[in-house]
Amino acid sequence: MKVKPLSDRVLIEPNPAEEKTAGGLFIPDTAKEKPLAGTVVAVGPGTSEVKMEVKVGDKVLYGKYAGTEINIDGKDYLIMRQSDVLAII
Repeated sequence: MKVKPLSDRVLIEPNPAEEKTAGGLFIPDTAKEKPLAGTVVAVGPGTSEVKMEVKVGDKVLYGKYAGTEINIDGKDYLIMRQSDVLAII
């Protein structure tokens, strides 16, 4: 990974969106819900006020509108502040 987040930011690879409903119906791309969980792939160094609690490889939950979507080498990622991460699972 050639991206290194700065300050208290983390780079997250979102889990894939659901393709089918529980009843077996396929969900079109326009109706898919944005995933609210993912895997941390890079972590910034933190700041003097913020100690980094998440680490690379952690599975995390985040808010529906948290972070900024970026595309690196054809893959979609989210970059957000550690405070936008709701929980480590």
